[in-house]
Amino acid sequence: MSKSNQSANPPPSAGHLGSQPSSLYAAAGVDIEAGNRAVDLMKSAVRSTFTPDVRADVGSFGGLFALTDLPAQPLLVASTDGVGTKVKLAAQHGRWLGIGHDIVNHCLNDILVQGARPLFFLDYIAADKLVPENVAAVVLGIAEACRAAGCALLGGETAEMPGVYTPGSCDVAGTIIGLVDQDALLPRPHQMQPGDLLYGLPSSGPHTNGYSLIRRLLANRDLHQPLADGVPLIDAVLAPHRSYLPPLLKMEAAGIAIKGLAHITGGGLEDNIPRILPSGLRARIDRRSWEVPLIFRKLLEWSGMEREESYRVFNMGIGMVAVIAADQASRVMTALPDAIPIGALTASNQPDPDIIFVD
Repeated sequence: MSKSNQSANPPPSAGHLGSQPSSLYAAAGVDIEAGNRAVDLMKSAVRSTFTPDVRADVGSFGGLFALTDLPAQPLLVASTDGVGTKVKLAAQHGRWLGIGHDIVNHCLNDILVQGARPLFFLDYIAADKLVPENVAAVVLGIAEACRAAGCALLGGETAEMPGVYTPGSCDVAGTIIGLVDQDALLPRPHQMQPGDLLYGLPSSGPHTNGYSLIRRLLANRDLHQPLADGVPLIDAVLAPHRSYLPPLLKMEAAGIAIKGLAHITGGGLEDNIPRILPSGLRARIDRRSWEVPLIFRKLLEWSGMEREESYRVFNMGIGMVAVIAADQASRVMTALPDAIPIGALTASNQPDPDIIFVD
């Protein structure tokens, strides 16, 4: 498992290493010893995610993972993504742990929609300057999310890049590899038909989308002021991205056949649901079927954004949508009481799948 000797850093207010440069490289802005210390701090967290299939320890040039118990027709599924500008808001408030959950769960959800289950995860953390404790906190969050998903944290890279990143800035990204049998691959558009139900699984907040706008809206607000529901504003906007593996496993255990899943990320419901639909079908979403969480209502109030645009910028409280046959409705509600029937599939004369909203 590879962990480089460079890593990420918080804004100046979080505290930098104060020693004088001990080498020309350090004078150029890169502290190798700080990078080594970051690796030492994260080793136990990384090892805690190891499964019996991991065949290389922390410090190897590359991670090794044995593919055992393969299905009859195995397919590897991969996804790479980043936390985006949510990192900047989290850094300003020292909320490093949640960022680790964000990156794992975002990538995890992206392969779940194809029916895959995770094997291993790789992280990438880059910054202008290194504070080892903060890097270790991000990796601890990554490790926690990986353990919860039964996924090994197989390797990663930390990079200190002064001049590329502005002072106090950093970036967190990751790659996940999963496995699915050909026969279990999602979506299954050939099985979808008019009358199939759409179930929304609640989000935990904005997840990792819309933060360039969110940060602007929060610039002059007291982030520790509780909202009307009692949750401090900073907690509402930095709630970690929810993992949808547990509810999907419950549906699987209940014998519920899922025809398709849509992870509601950038583009919202409008852009993501049509991605899994076949030609001749459209999604009809009843926006009266769920109460939009308070944090989204406040963001809309503060921004003056048109309602239609908000459903493309934010998930509006629905983080995953499942397509299920209508005759399995009672089983869905028994297995997942928090699942919300938000609409259904209908026939369409349009050549491309689309979506209509009912208010």
